[in-house]
Amino acid sequence: MRDYSKETEKRVAFIRRIIEEAGASGIVFGNSGGKDSALVGILCKKAVYNTAGIIMPCGSSSNYGSDKKDAEALALTFGIESRVVDLAPIKQLFLDRLSDAAEIAPLANVNIAPRLRMTTLYAVAASENRLVAGCSNRSEMHMGYFTKWGDGAYDFNPIGDLTVTEVYEFLAFLKAPSQIMKKTPSGGLFDNQTDESEMGITYKQIDDFLLFGNASDADKAIIERFHNASGHKRTMPKVFKTRP
Repeated sequence: MRDYSKETEKRVAFIRRIIEEAGASGIVFGNSGGKDSALVGILCKKAVYNTAGIIMPCGSSSNYGSDKKDAEALALTFGIESRVVDLAPIKQLFLDRLSDAAEIAPLANVNIAPRLRMTTLYAVAASENRLVAGCSNRSEMHMGYFTKWGDGAYDFNPIGDLTVTEVYEFLAFLKAPSQIMKKTPSGGLFDNQTDESEMGITYKQIDDFLLFGNASDADKAIIERFHNASGHKRTMPKVFKTRP
């Protein structure tokens, strides 16, 4: 197990260095009420007092219920400034306008919310000289389980090297609210959605492979399929060059 006391010190120093180098005045992050945003919020608040978490419900009932309550509990526990922006009306208006141009596929529909959330975070950041903190963990990134130009977009990420297993260990060390520790991982993009049911594999199985190289043939096949199909999400767009 990692030494999470030292990990806290190193990550706090990393965040402070990033903010100082950018000449920024603070940090903004999406406070979803989930494990990853909780860890990012705690670390950012320890590093920079001027840290704001934006709660951005966008459609699913959990966004307005348990997710919002858990996000508010995190903010209250760690003294993080909290703001709420309801994006559901904006998404509906967007879909109404899009219907004139195309029939929007289900996957394209669910990816609108993460992209609206990132648009919101960058609008706040640009208006208040803040940087946007990312909340993707190593397990998600390896599987490509994030939205390109949505939750996969940020100025810096203080937890991107941590697996889901390690995120939970870190949260336990930091004494995060118990309801966040216990909830089933979900992007909250639609009702009854869970990460593991969508991927067809558990985070424990993914992390056993990433941390120890242990996986059944069936698990390896799933992990490789997701990883290979999502390579474009982990690289910058290809640009034509006339010179070497």
